[in-house]
Amino acid sequence: MPYRIAKTLTFESGHILSKHRGRCRFPHGHSRSVEVVVVADKLDANDMVCDFKAVKRTLEALLDRWDHSLCVNTADPGFTDLQRTYGERIVAFAGVDPTTEVMAQTIFEALRLKLHEAAQNVSAEHPIPAGVRLERVRVTETATSWAEYWA
Repeated sequence: MPYRIAKTLTFESGHILSKHRGRCRFPHGHSRSVEVVVVADKLDANDMVCDFKAVKRTLEALLDRWDHSLCVNTADPGFTDLQRTYGERIVAFAGVDPTTEVMAQTIFEALRLKLHEAAQNVSAEHPIPAGVRLERVRVTETATSWAEYWA
């Protein structure tokens, strides 16, 4: 049975769900938390899956782009104007609404790649051992609502 650890970070972001029929089609924001679970079949030389700080730094680097941003479907009629006005604080979702489910999948795929890249840097202060795998990502949208993605 593999070992599992989890790390949770929070960030603030807004989104527009242009396909939604209700109020969510208007710009609105959330205080989101992202919980990631990583696993390994064996512990490293420090008797850890990996250092929590390594997971935190990897996830922070990814989420910094999303903090205080507005996530928008590129097919939204206002996308071009929003991007022109707010530039880098607009996070584009190509042809899909940035729902919590889509965000969980997007974060999962990007983090899996970043963890793999980090595992190549064996001289890092807090290395990610080669056997560490991303198991799942949970994105919480409100106190009572979350979505998960895993491969």
